[in-house]
Amino acid sequence: MKLKHFTILLLTLAIAVPGCSSASSKNGENRPAGSISDAAESGKNSAVKTIHLTKAQFLQKVVNYEKNSTEWKYLGDKPAIVDFYASWCGPCKTLAPILEELAAEYHGEIYIYKVDTEAETELASAFGIRSIPTMLFIPMGEDPQVAQGALPKDVIKNAIEKTLLKR
Repeated sequence: MKLKHFTILLLTLAIAVPGCSSASSKNGENRPAGSISDAAESGKNSAVKTIHLTKAQFLQKVVNYEKNSTEWKYLGDKPAIVDFYASWCGPCKTLAPILEELAAEYHGEIYIYKVDTEAETELASAFGIRSIPTMLFIPMGEDPQVAQGALPKDVIKNAIEKTLLKR
């Protein structure tokens, strides 16, 4: 799928749920690139966490759009969710513990990646991220689907089951 088509897909498939504009100010809180985030406060399996990606890691683990800009070719061995977020974004903060819980619940079945749009502006720009949080749901062998906003856990879980795991 051409990158232009992907950008159009990204914009047209977006779910209209309130999010933060990427033009808002940031509070300066940053995580080290490639680190895993803190466990959800729910106390669930604290060893399983979301995976923070830099642009270089994204190009290795998700899709290398620089080498192949004409089609989407997911590089992972399991379905994935990529959460584009910023540390200053309220809805992103609401979504973060939900994704941590889901990372523990679906451990070994899917990856849940996080990309800080403030640290990885080029990556966010390449995917047309204008509102955060924005999530890419990436099933195996198919084009990704996009959702915007802090979706409730049951909606994300339904997307994991039906879109990513095909149950």
